[in-house]
Formats: sequence, structure tokens, C-alpha cells
Amino acid sequence: MFIYKEADIRRADQQAEQSGLSVQALMEQAGRSLYEAMVPHLTRQQRIGILCGSGNNGGDGIALARWLRQNGYEAEVLLLGEPKTEAAASHLRYYEACGFSAAAWNREARYEVIVDAMLGIGARLPLRGRVLEAVQWANGQKALRFAVDVPSGVAADTGEATEAFQAHRTFCLHGYKPSAFLLPSSVYYGKAHALDIGLPQQGAWRMWGEADVKRTLPARPFAVHKGIFGTGLLLGGSDDMPGSVLLAAMGAMRGGIGKLVIGTTRFAAGIAAGRLPEATYWLDGLDKAAQGSLPDGIRAAAIGPGLDDPEQVERALEHLLVRNMPLVLDAGALAKRGYPRRNAPVVLTPHPGEFSRMTGLSVKELQQNRMAAASRYAVEQGVMLVLKGAYTVIALPDGTGYINPTGNAALAKGGTGDTLTGLLLAFLCTHEDAAAAVANAVYVHGACADAWTSAYAAEAMLASDLSGQLPLVLRELSLSNQE
Repeated sequence: MFIYKEADIRRADQQAEQSGLSVQALMEQAGRSLYEAMVPHLTRQQRIGILCGSGNNGGDGIALARWLRQNGYEAEVLLLGEPKTEAAASHLRYYEACGFSAAAWNREARYEVIVDAMLGIGARLPLRGRVLEAVQWANGQKALRFAVDVPSGVAADTGEATEAFQAHRTFCLHGYKPSAFLLPSSVYYGKAHALDIGLPQQGAWRMWGEADVKRTLPARPFAVHKGIFGTGLLLGGSDDMPGSVLLAAMGAMRGGIGKLVIGTTRFAAGIAAGRLPEATYWLDGLDKAAQGSLPDGIRAAAIGPGLDDPEQVERALEHLLVRNMPLVLDAGALAKRGYPRRNAPVVLTPHPGEFSRMTGLSVKELQQNRMAAASRYAVEQGVMLVLKGAYTVIALPDGTGYINPTGNAALAKGGTGDTLTGLLLAFLCTHEDAAAAVANAVYVHGACADAWTSAYAAEAMLASDLSGQLPLVLRELSLSNQE
């Protein structure tokens, strides 16, 4: 499913009307889609209260109520005001013509299920009046809470949220809205689902899901050799942080790279070699790269994990950036700088604090506008930007991008980003499409954390445990490519 801003949705509605598909018809389809999505979570014994505003979001709620009533569910339309759009008014007339009655919202009533169909994408914050009162009432009930499209009190396009409806599930019509993946707004969505309501699907941003990974993950034929899967150069590690380069190297090797050259200090190499004898060690690699010496036959490179000498890193980057190969920059290689235009991609992997230092924006500003900020930077600098965090953002230099759905709180621990750097290096070596390589690496990285928490406590996971999950996760994802 694609991700749409408020203006995109309004444009799609206008185009639908121009093509002969009325707002009433779209509202009917929305009601049916909402019904089909909600009934697996309902019983016919529950009292369902549907809070309906005066706009088209309220009309969607009225259509939903009719579908529920006609199929034996005890649903009630709770009006916060008379419909102000003709489409919503026509659905209310149809609802009443079917023998059902609507009532004004009454704060004394009690329901097992409460549905928020008050505002949708048109919300203007902060909430006021009866809508605010209804939100406060709903949040105080011991009820299962669903939101239609966007929880009332949440802005559609940004992470802004004041006092808002706290949904357990939100059913996003036509596609996700940016606020489903931003902070603090995403907290109010609960679990977000995107529903098709019959409009054409197209857009610059979308979710990168399991089907995308299975479609783009390269198959590994029977008659192959290590050269087919490329040689990667990993520059990282220091005497104080030898584990960083080891974690990245484990991610690269488990990620399927053909051969890995690790450029690190002698001390770090001594520690890593005992755990990873399969790699080749290029001693004092950062110093050599800073002088312009690089190994032959490198398909892609990554630099940054565990590095603590900014001047050497900058000199090494001068030589790496003129090479026509994919380049991943992480941790110690991230800084506020410009990037030359080149054919091969540059992939940056900041967390919000690092991205704040790179852009000069506050972390709060970035978290409320992650997609927009990441996309603007990627386009201006001509890079691929992986902005890490909940719902990692993958922004591409052409203005498009992906949101990653995998991962959980287990990743909030030192070293997990190093493993991602290694995975990115491996996938850039083994994929023909660089954008798919980056999106797949982020997805698989998060899926490893999900696999861990399916059996163990999130807080108990170590960064090194991620690489241990890779064999199972990759096997499940790649099975379809080998059939």
C-alpha cells in the first residue's frame, strides 16, 4: 500500500469524481471495506458505538454502521452534529430508510466497541468542543477502540498530535497516512491497516513488505562461486571499539557476501579473526585508504562502525567517493558534508541524533517530519538515506521512498546498527538493484529482531543475536525464489 498526504487523497477523490465515481459510491465502498476489516475482531453480542462527525469521515462511519446492522451486529450511530456534506447526508437518509435510527452522542452510554469516525484527514488541531469531549470520553471507556482513516486529534501529514483518540487499530482508507509512522502521532494509531476502496494506487512513498522482499531477493543458483556474490570492503573498528567492526562483518558474511575484506586496526583484527576466520583482514586499513590505497576487485564498501578518527575518515572518503562502487556510510563516517554526484549510490544510515547533527534540525522536528526531512536531504544530496528508528525511513534521491514495517524495541541496543551496515554491504554486493538492496537489508534486519522476540524477551537480545537469526529469516524469505 502507498502512503498519501491529505492533498493526495483530496486529489484522488476529485479525479474519481471526474471519472464518474461519486463521493457517495466511494463512501459506500469505504463502509464495506471497514466492515470486512472489523468483523474478525467483533462478536454479535457486543454493543458498538460509532462516533460520527459532520464531514465525510462521519459518512464513512454511517455506511459502516449500516453494513454492521444489516449483518446482525448491534451497532449505533452516535452523531456529534448533523452531516454537512451531501454524501454523508445521503448515507444518513439511506441508513434511516433501512429502518435504523441515529442518535446524538450521549456521554452516559456504554459500549464494548467504540469507533472513531469523527474527523479523518481534515482534522485541525487542537481539538475543541464536542469532539474533544467525545475523545476524552472514548479514551476513558473499557472498550475496544477502532479509528477510521486517522485517529481524531492526529494530523494526517505530520507527527503532530495533541489530545487524540487512542485506537487499538486504525483502518486507513485508500492507503496509509504519514502520521501512522511518525512520532508522537503513531502511538495513537495502535496497529494500522490500509484498506483498498477502489481508487487507483500510485504514489511516491509506500510500505516495503514481505512480498517486495521475496520478489527482489536474488536467487542463488546451484552452479555458483564466491566471485558471483562480490567482494566487499568494510572499514571500521578501533582499539577502543573492536566489536563494532565484528558485528558489521558478521552481518555481511551471514548476509551472503562472497568475500569480505576487513580494514581495521591490528588489535581489532586480532579479536575479530578469532570469531570470523572466513574474512580477509587488511591491517591498518583506514590509514591505507586515507593514503589512497584500496584493495583490488572491490564491488562495494562500507565505512564507519567503531571509527574514532574523523580526519582519517574524511581523507579515506575522498578516495572512496571517486570510485564507481556503492558506498555505505555509518556512525563515525556520518557528518555534515556534501556529496559528489556519482553513478553508484551513497547510502547514509543515521539515527535521529546523527541526522539532527547532519541537518541542524532538532530531533523533535525530525521525528514529526521524518519522511519529508529524509526525502529533502536525499534529493538535495543525491544519496540514499536510511533514517533509523521505529518505522525506518528509506529515502531515495529521486524523491520516492519506502517505510519499513519490521523491527521492534529489541533493536534499541548498542551494536544493532553495525549489523545493519554489514547487511547493507552484503546486499549491495549481491543485488543488481541498489534501492531493492537497501530496502531488503532494512527489512531483513528488522525481521531478525521480530524472529528473536517471537521466542525471547526483547530486552535480552544482543546485537550479535541478530546475525544468529539471519539463517532462518533468509531461508523463509528465499524459499519462494528457489521453487
